[in-house]
Amino acid sequence: MTRIFQLLLILGLTQTIFSQTKNFIDQPYLETTALVDTFVTPDEIYLRILLSENDERNRVNLKELETRMFVKLEDLGIDLNEQLELHDFASNFKRYIFKSKKIIKEKAFSLKIYDTETATKVLQGLEEINISNISLYKSEFSKLEQLKLELKTKAIKKAKLQAEYLTEPLNQKIKQAIHITDKYYEEDNLNFYLDEVVVTGYAGSKNKQEHVMPNIEFKPIQVESQVTVKFQIE
Repeated sequence: MTRIFQLLLILGLTQTIFSQTKNFIDQPYLETTALVDTFVTPDEIYLRILLSENDERNRVNLKELETRMFVKLEDLGIDLNEQLELHDFASNFKRYIFKSKKIIKEKAFSLKIYDTETATKVLQGLEEINISNISLYKSEFSKLEQLKLELKTKAIKKAKLQAEYLTEPLNQKIKQAIHITDKYYEEDNLNFYLDEVVVTGYAGSKNKQEHVMPNIEFKPIQVESQVTVKFQIE
């Protein structure tokens, strides 16, 4: 008895869904797609700083390098508690490399900054204290979620305007939206522009005796939102 009831319930639901689909297809509608986009400048930039004891006689130990870095970053106005953290480390463990029977210790940090001007100052400052193994690995826009919503709103308004222009020559009008889909696109922004250099030390100056710091310019992030709307028409 229970199986018969379940079968009847499934048949009833199927019929209801089919009826709703049929009603949706039978009513006259217009479908239009609208795309809007914008460009934003990253305001969260992440640097990876690798501290490493070299294998020379005058090696500087890791603790001293770390202290030098902290002092220099604070001099540059960096909030160490908010902007600096160990990179890809669950705790304060160091990485050890065995080379020529010598142990070379390394420690990596992630530094969050908010503009390219500060990024250039950090590179210059760390270079001055012989910390040059630095890379830029990520940039983001902090208000991205709010921007997404704003673009969706603009896309919907654009879709409605398009529908009105399409129906006006036909002496018809759009009514309510009966189906909406939306897509969101964000351009990958891991490609950053550095003057002749991938930042792992000195700039790529043709004159190797000149240490020219790079002029960092980040490619703006392109954000797009696309909606497809079916409007009932009369």
